[in-house]
Amino acid sequence: MKQFVLVWGMHKQANINSKNAFTLIEVMVAVMIISVVIMALIQMYANNTHIFSSLKQQTKANQHASLLIGNDDYGFENKSVVINDLLREFDLRSDLRRELKSMKAEIIYKELEQLDMGEQNSNDKTVNDVENTSNMIIEIGQSIIKTNRSSAALLRLRVQ
Repeated sequence: MKQFVLVWGMHKQANINSKNAFTLIEVMVAVMIISVVIMALIQMYANNTHIFSSLKQQTKANQHASLLIGNDDYGFENKSVVINDLLREFDLRSDLRRELKSMKAEIIYKELEQLDMGEQNSNDKTVNDVENTSNMIIEIGQSIIKTNRSSAALLRLRVQ
C-alpha cells in the first residue's frame, strides 16, 4: 500500500512540474495553415471584385445600347453622337443627364441581310397579295454602340 501511495504521489508531483503548452513546431504549422486560408480568402475577394466591376461595365453598355431600340433617329447609319442626344424623350435625374452629356458614343451600323418580300413565293399568291407585298423590304442589320469604356451590339429589323 505504501508503494501505491508513493507512485501516486510522484505522479501528482510530475504533473505539477510539467507545463501544458504547444511545441514550436505545432505553433508554426498552425500559423502556416492560417496564412494559407487568409491568402485564399484575399484571392477570392480580388476575383469577385474584378467580376463585379466587369459586370457593372457590361450592364452600363447594355443600357446604353438599349437606348437605340426606342430611338428611330439613330442606329441605322454610322454616326458619332453624345449619349444625351439619345435621351431627349426620357425624363432623367439632372445628375444622370449631366453625366451622360459628357459621354460620346460612336454608332456603327452593318446591314446583314435584306429580304425582298415581293420575290418570295410569288407563284402561290394572288394578284392582290403580290401588289401588297411587292414593295415590302425587310432589312436585318446590326447596330454597335461604342463608348470610350465599352461597346454593345443589337440586331435591328427595319421594314421598308
